[in-house]
Amino acid sequence: MQVSNFPLRMKMQFRCSFTIAKKDAKIYYLKAPVLIFGILFPLCLFLAFAIGRDISPNILLPGLVGMTLFFTASSANPIVAPWETRMRTLERLVSTPASISAIIFGDIFAGFLYGAVISIVPLLIGIFAFGSDVVKPYLLAIDIVLSAFCFSALGSLLSSPPTDNPSNVMMLSNLVRLPLIFISGVFIPIKKMPAWGKAIAPISPLTYASDLARYALLDKGYYPIPLDIVMILVFTLAFVIIGITIHQRSMPKRF
Repeated sequence: MQVSNFPLRMKMQFRCSFTIAKKDAKIYYLKAPVLIFGILFPLCLFLAFAIGRDISPNILLPGLVGMTLFFTASSANPIVAPWETRMRTLERLVSTPASISAIIFGDIFAGFLYGAVISIVPLLIGIFAFGSDVVKPYLLAIDIVLSAFCFSALGSLLSSPPTDNPSNVMMLSNLVRLPLIFISGVFIPIKKMPAWGKAIAPISPLTYASDLARYALLDKGYYPIPLDIVMILVFTLAFVIIGITIHQRSMPKRF
């Protein structure tokens, strides 16, 4: 009986995740921390690096797309859990048929959609304003989908501390994300990094996302394309498993 009900239970949990994702999109996409740390902050950081340097916009575009994906997809989730803890709405979610895993996946789906959609904006600006070309559209689509889900899963992991103060989680989030940016080759191509930079670049998932973007937009990268894809999937799986595990342990502390 349990075996026959398994597909039905999975379908119900998927619908719960989809409903939670829609709820997150309506409530949290326009929250100040999401807009500031998800859109304005990476844009200002990138402009501070690019302005005054004699670099073609075509060369800068892959890094901008990768960094936009990284910040937007990972910025929504860190405020969801603490905000709902403060507003006491998390208790209602847990009391529904949705499992903790379904709740987390709902948050991840919301961040995934947010990151994937916003990342198209700098891409369109690069194409129509600066005449950039998309050499491999299929690879760019793969990069956006996989990376947005990976970075959203990272955001969900960063939201796992049992606090009701979103600013605490955002501080932790930026403490993790900023170092990952500077070692990922977004600003300086990996092949131009010193030996120590090349050695630590692989620990950042943004490294592989930006490398795929360079293949898609410039037809050149540092790592083999299959390795980029596999590593993004590995990071995604690790973020999801660790995130759900920590959330399951920390959830009772939120009530």
